[in-house]
Amino acid sequence: MQEIVKPQFDELTILYRDENYVAIDKPSGLLVHRSFLDKHETQFAMQMLRDQIGQHVFPVHRLDRPTSGVLLFALSSEAARDMNQLFIDGQIEKRYLALVRGFLNESIFLDKPLKEELDKIADKFADQDKAPQEAQTQFHCLHQASLPIPIGKYPTVRYSLVECFPKTGRKHQIRRHLKHLSLPIIGDVNHGDNQHNQFFREHFQLRRLMLFASELKFVHPYSKQPITIRAPLGDAMLTICQQLGWPTEEKDYYGNY
Repeated sequence: MQEIVKPQFDELTILYRDENYVAIDKPSGLLVHRSFLDKHETQFAMQMLRDQIGQHVFPVHRLDRPTSGVLLFALSSEAARDMNQLFIDGQIEKRYLALVRGFLNESIFLDKPLKEELDKIADKFADQDKAPQEAQTQFHCLHQASLPIPIGKYPTVRYSLVECFPKTGRKHQIRRHLKHLSLPIIGDVNHGDNQHNQFFREHFQLRRLMLFASELKFVHPYSKQPITIRAPLGDAMLTICQQLGWPTEEKDYYGNY
């Protein structure tokens, strides 16, 4: 039986730091913090960053384990409280990029409430009949590509790179909203298209969710200066962009909103 080798994450890339906050480029596959559901895991972004900079850090938002990109921490509980308030008040602009199956031909503002996704173990005592929660996401298509490769019943495959601006923060919101639009994210094992996931594994050696937390924008709660924090797509994604006929430089994927 072949042994499964877990990825080991090296030093984290710091994207932004001041006396109150620090942001990292979280790799896909790295958990943000410890969880009793993942007792076998030994690496967590929160502990790695604490050890790397030599001081405690406080999470102010979350990223799903398979999502990569901008992850912001506070350097004190007070700074965490004040940044949390900005998230609660909708004062943080969150921009994601998603590689999806299919064509998004127009900008869409999707207002579709979502039932809370409950874990069988962690949420076994939670209310199973809780009403759906408000969930809103703005989508814009940046690029499209069609390849003459038959998958399933179609003679060609179509892909889009979609800009996603979640206005609320429900669990797996972007993934579930894109699935609702019949635009599943490549690499999504829970809400995606297994045939296309397999195609990307075989042809691009890609084994991750193609969802990138590319930018955070906010007005700093203390300096009152506008802050933009960007995370790179990375060489692997840029190589895929090249093969799909899309731009190949990081700056081509910066937000212009």
